[in-house]
Amino acid sequence: MARLVVVETDPEGTCDTSEELTELVCLESDLQDGQMMEVEVGHVNVLLTRSEGKYSAIGNQCTHYGAPLSKGILSGHRVRCPWHGACFNVHTGDLEEYPGMDCLPCHKVKVENNKVYVSVNKKTARQAKIIKSMGFRIPGVTHTVLLLGGGSASLACAETLRQENYGGRIIMVTRDDLLPYDKTRLSKVMNVESESILLRRMEFFHKHDIEIWLRKEALSLDTEKRTVMFDDGSFQEYDDLLISTGCRAKGLDIAGMELENVKMLETPEDARQIHAVCMGCHIVIVGTSFVGMEVASYMTDKASSITVIGSSELPYQNTLGPEIGKVTMMMLAERNVKFYMNENVIEVRGVNGKVKEVVLKSGTVVAADVLIVGIGVIPNSEFLQKTKVKMDSKGSVIVDKYMRTNVPGVFCAGDLASFPLAMARDRRVSIGHWQIAQAHGRVAGLNILDKKTQLNSVPFYWTVLLGKTIRYAGYGEGYTEIIMKGKLEDKKFLALYIKEGEVVAAASLNFDPTVSAIAERFATGKTITKTEAQSDDLNWLKVF
Repeated sequence: MARLVVVETDPEGTCDTSEELTELVCLESDLQDGQMMEVEVGHVNVLLTRSEGKYSAIGNQCTHYGAPLSKGILSGHRVRCPWHGACFNVHTGDLEEYPGMDCLPCHKVKVENNKVYVSVNKKTARQAKIIKSMGFRIPGVTHTVLLLGGGSASLACAETLRQENYGGRIIMVTRDDLLPYDKTRLSKVMNVESESILLRRMEFFHKHDIEIWLRKEALSLDTEKRTVMFDDGSFQEYDDLLISTGCRAKGLDIAGMELENVKMLETPEDARQIHAVCMGCHIVIVGTSFVGMEVASYMTDKASSITVIGSSELPYQNTLGPEIGKVTMMMLAERNVKFYMNENVIEVRGVNGKVKEVVLKSGTVVAADVLIVGIGVIPNSEFLQKTKVKMDSKGSVIVDKYMRTNVPGVFCAGDLASFPLAMARDRRVSIGHWQIAQAHGRVAGLNILDKKTQLNSVPFYWTVLLGKTIRYAGYGEGYTEIIMKGKLEDKKFLALYIKEGEVVAAASLNFDPTVSAIAERFATGKTITKTEAQSDDLNWLKVF
């Protein structure tokens, strides 16, 4: 924990001891309470904060994608990343909100004669990430936590259990042939090598006694006997179970889907195949939400032609709204992407077993060497249908704010869960966000250990188009009005989504760190009124 310590310093403000390097970084008057600044100590980038009456110094690069935290939002004892909303405790460096996974290094701070000094450890100074201390399996402890699914929710749960010194057996089972990986990258960097997106390597799982069973899928669950049967005929008993099997891509229910070069994006191998077959080809993408639009963006300098088919009037119409839909459509149209909106594909025609053309309901025929379908997902919950686990009409598993299902000892997390969202007055929602899945996993892990913890995360996600990132925080479903700041045509804007006189969500492009500031307002339970949103004075954001 960062603390005031006395270290020997020379008159110039620099001290070179055997283990620490100490430098004068600023005057005490340079930083007021509630402020932060970026400083350097021996070429190490440090975030210096003055918060709650205390000076602290932690690493300045977010452990997610390396964003400078000095450009983010300081609120009380924590700083929120300006890019993707991860939060860190400025006094300890501990991670407090995903999508980052690791903690930050913490450095010593001293105030002497109105001068502020920071000391860094020479041996660990370049260490940008700190893996939180974890326990291990204790011999003789037979309690078993079984995690179904190998995504971010299961990984967060497993790590939380070990961080809380759970000494039992942890088994993570996935039908994938890969260790948990960063799925958000697949539609953004499609020629990605699997190794480069692994969240943890096998050595990590071995070190912390977390068993990983690959290429294995749950077929049935017996909640009375507390056993799961897998597709290889094996059974596994559990004491506590986390179901986080996620969702799979939804296909088109039409003729021609069996043809070669009809693709859906689910795995790194899918991404690489799509990248390979689309080079120099005529491609058709069905779907104008995040996957479809990101794939179209990625392919603009690779495919011979790109045609996007959407069932709504504009892209993102039900999520980001028509205004942002128009801007994104314009951005892609400028790169020769052709759109057919208010359309549906009714047939896929082929020659010699390969896609040749796509027929739309209007009768339009579009040439296609490759067809990519991104129209939504289907919950992987069929194996639960004959169990006592309660699901909704869409096949999502119903949980409470502790991620508990209606069956004792059975929890659910991630895209498969239908859960009460605190910032939406506990409205039951299903949200397929990476960061929310991680938060689910952590809350489930704590509650498996009877450390009663409620889910209180603010949804935060992002999408990348032509190198520009649109960020989104909150839950805007059912919004009745959008208030825009900035200019859409300049590709610099902030959209505020209004419902019942309050801001319920925000999206931005080239307007950082406003979405992080708004996410922090939501996280602290503070409302943003429509009147504030309408004002030309944005001081309430505290970012300008």
